[in-house]
Amino acid sequence: METEEGVRLRKPAPIKTKRAKEEEEGRRDGGEAGVDIRNCNKEMMNVEEEPLSPAARLFHEPNFNLHIVAIMGGKTRIYPEVFKANLPHTLLRHPRFSSLLVVDEKNGGKMKWVRTEVDLDKHIIIPDLDPNMESPDQFVEDYIYNLSKTTIDKSKPLWDLHLLNLKTSEAEGTGIFRVHHSLGDGTSLMSLLLACTRQISNPEALPTIPVKKKKDDDKRVFNRGFWWCIFGAWWVLKLFWNTFVDVFMFMLTALCLEDTKTPLKGPPGSEFNPRRFVYQTLSLDDMKLIKNAMNLTINDVALGVTQAGDDENKDSGAEKKNNLPENIRLRSTLLINIRPAAGIQALADMMEKNTEAKWGNWIGYVLLPFTIALRDDPLDYIREAKTTIDRKKHSLEAIYTFSIAELVLKLFGIKRASALSHRVISHTTMCFSNLVGPLEEIGFYGHPMAFLAPSSYGQPHALMINFQSYINKMTIVLSVDEETIPDPHLLCDDIVQSLNLVKEAVVARGPVK
Repeated sequence: METEEGVRLRKPAPIKTKRAKEEEEGRRDGGEAGVDIRNCNKEMMNVEEEPLSPAARLFHEPNFNLHIVAIMGGKTRIYPEVFKANLPHTLLRHPRFSSLLVVDEKNGGKMKWVRTEVDLDKHIIIPDLDPNMESPDQFVEDYIYNLSKTTIDKSKPLWDLHLLNLKTSEAEGTGIFRVHHSLGDGTSLMSLLLACTRQISNPEALPTIPVKKKKDDDKRVFNRGFWWCIFGAWWVLKLFWNTFVDVFMFMLTALCLEDTKTPLKGPPGSEFNPRRFVYQTLSLDDMKLIKNAMNLTINDVALGVTQAGDDENKDSGAEKKNNLPENIRLRSTLLINIRPAAGIQALADMMEKNTEAKWGNWIGYVLLPFTIALRDDPLDYIREAKTTIDRKKHSLEAIYTFSIAELVLKLFGIKRASALSHRVISHTTMCFSNLVGPLEEIGFYGHPMAFLAPSSYGQPHALMINFQSYINKMTIVLSVDEETIPDPHLLCDDIVQSLNLVKEAVVARGPVK
């Protein structure tokens, strides 16, 4: 078993940033040759108070009190002192992670962020565990379930880190990073978390996140004179029409249009129930095989197998025939941050050099319809998912729904804006997201990571499904209200089985490029 000193010596780069080294040199030289950490703390404390953004205030409404959870599996034993030594040089340099939420009663109850000194002993929780317990996997699952019954104490910055030194089937130790959603959107928070990591093969390097390559097809069309005009006019008309229809459906959903009641749709008040988090890790190469064979994206494949798995689970217990009711309306709500997210490098520079990076919740809504019907050909699920996603890509739905929510907030206040958001989400069935992770193995302060499984609780849905890639693996994470879906493991198995069926169908068609 690797020792704490071994972790420190093997991975020095993630342990100390350049800024931290300067601070050490400053202390050794009496503060003249480097940065005095005391002055740095004073500088942090002297930063002016900052009001909460409208979206951040929204996440503190009783019916919209969301927490993001990132479950991190480690390949080695976890050493808490290593985390305590590194957090002040990385994560705590972000203002949100070193600020209290303060309600100014003298100013109409307005909320603001106020810088404070962070006591890591109040944020890093290390339970005393029996390493020889019979069911460690079930214990970790129950631990996170019980965690979802609680909220973060507002007397401290709104995050905590739970370190479980318990060997499970997938990890030697598990870290549970919990953050209140008002600190930022899920994508930005995951990027910030990854900015604290380094590559195992190159401890000086940040993780590499794949970037989508732009196709040149459109450029060739736009360079053809007359055909450019025809294509451009059609493109604009289609964009206008799609946006109009999507915004109309959003408004109709906010007023009265509700999804069909199915075994997947939670009842009113589901947001107050605890969540069972289950996850499985499968091969990303299998998804790439399907992607390349059908000229898709990984997101198309993820949505397609989710749709197929939902069909299987929704009709579980029935005979394997298409006896589903017609005209089922089942939609997923996607919360989209329309503000361009800061990259990992920008966030790393922010923590190390005190530079600025874009941050904050600018939340728009996208309502994603699922086609519910049993298909003889598993590939039909994937084709339908691609059609749906391509249609949504050619729409400004997220921007306009954000503008509508912002207008409601300005005209009618936070209570009405919260009611609008809650009504839209509760009138749909589930949440869905797909996050892209590092291409290479990474270490969190020198601890090699086995898997990463993000999710959340506090949302008005009984079901949330997240896909998270990491190296050559894909982790499927379900956040489930067991009062609605009593067997979340079965649903997770159905999604995995759907992927296998689609893969078999692709292979059966012939050679894959």
